[in-house]
This record gives sequence, structure tokens and C-alpha cells, in this order.
Amino acid sequence: MSRVKYSSFVFLFSLILILPVYGQITNPFSFQAGGGIGYVIPAGDFGGSTMDFYSGTKYGFSNGLNLQGKVRFGIIGINLAGEVAYSSFSNSGYSEPGQGNVEVSQKILSLKIGPEFKLSLPVLPFTPYIGANIAFNHFGGDVTFQGVSRVPSAIYSMESATRVGLGITGGALFRMSSFTLDIGLEVNMLNLFGKKWEDANPTVDQRLDTYLSLNDNADPAYLQGSNTHIVGNSRTINTFAITATAMFGL
Repeated sequence: MSRVKYSSFVFLFSLILILPVYGQITNPFSFQAGGGIGYVIPAGDFGGSTMDFYSGTKYGFSNGLNLQGKVRFGIIGINLAGEVAYSSFSNSGYSEPGQGNVEVSQKILSLKIGPEFKLSLPVLPFTPYIGANIAFNHFGGDVTFQGVSRVPSAIYSMESATRVGLGITGGALFRMSSFTLDIGLEVNMLNLFGKKWEDANPTVDQRLDTYLSLNDNADPAYLQGSNTHIVGNSRTINTFAITATAMFGL
């Protein structure tokens, strides 16, 4: 494990252990559940253009949307939040300057759980909070190539993949007449653990193999200047999200 990954894991794991100790709830038991929508921005190697995707340096996605269901519960001083989020990303453009057409799409189903810490600031008209989570992320998607060099024109489905990530959350709770509006900000590191290179057609040496799996680790057969093995570095899949969730007490 690299020093950066180790430091990130230690920091977030410490939050997961420490924050519940300081969690504050009015009652010994509380529960809320709700749903909402979000605007998600690719970061790290998850963004870029379709030319970056074709060259194997980034995934090339533009901003996307998500739907999420969330629960928040308190048990004798420990505040925890769980979330199921479905995010959708896409992009289209050239494979090379002025040449070919590429359309990419990605769907991510995320299961998250972790502690939250509510900040008691009575002068504010809302209740701020911070938190951290462990996330299990399932990826699936497809790509369409049309008139692209070195790849046959067709629609290709990507092999599904699962990665473990970590997240940092923060936001504000606004008390409405019949529900609580949760406006949240999220930093999601979706593939901190479990990066792989997978060859969908091990008996055939072709560039297409790069695009048929998530392939967030470097291609072990990478060779500078090669037109077949083009991914020379591991790739990070991060996002920033702004969410709005209506939470109802049960």
C-alpha cells in the first residue's frame, strides 16, 4: 500500500473510530430515512475528454447526476449514516483530434456507511455536520466506437467491477415543517482499494481489451509508444457531489 493510500486510510479510519464518541443526539435512540438527488463532478482520472479515454490516460466523463436513499440513526451516543447512491456519467466526442467518434457511459452503485458528528451551534438557523464513510462501489458501463482507428466500430459493454473506497462528508440540516432538508457535500474516493488490470480476451492481443474492463491499474504489458497496451499508470476514480435529501423521522 502506497504512503498516500496508507495516510488516507489511517485518517478516515480514525474518524470512523473517533467521531461516534463525540456524536450528540437528543434521544438515546433516533432514526431518519429519506431520498434525494445530487450533482456529481468527476475528479482525479475520472474526468477529462473522450480523447483522454481513447489514449488510456483518463476515463473522460463529464458531470453527472445521482439518486440516493439515506438513513441516519443514533444509538446511545453513536450517530451513523448509511446511503445507497446510483450515479450516472457519460460523454461523447472525438477519439483523436477531428477523427472518429466515442460515446462513453458509466453507472456506479455505491453502498456507504459511517459516522456523523453534528455541530451544536444554536446561533445558526441550521445544524451543520461532518462525517466519514466506507463505500463499496459497483461499476458498469459501455462504450461506442464509430470510425475510430485501431478499434472496430460497435457498441461494447464493460465487464462489471467492484472497488472499495472512502468518503468525507459534510453538510447542513434545515428543519422544515414536516421533514428535514439535508444539503450535503461529499468527497468520494471510489477505488482506493482493489485496483486491477483485467484482460477480457487473453488469447487476443488488441487495443480493445483496454476498454472492456474498468482497468484502473497499469497494464502489465504496457510499452511506451505501443498502440495496443496504452495504460501505463494506475488511475484514480474520485468525485465531488452536492446533494439534497429530504429526511423523515420514523
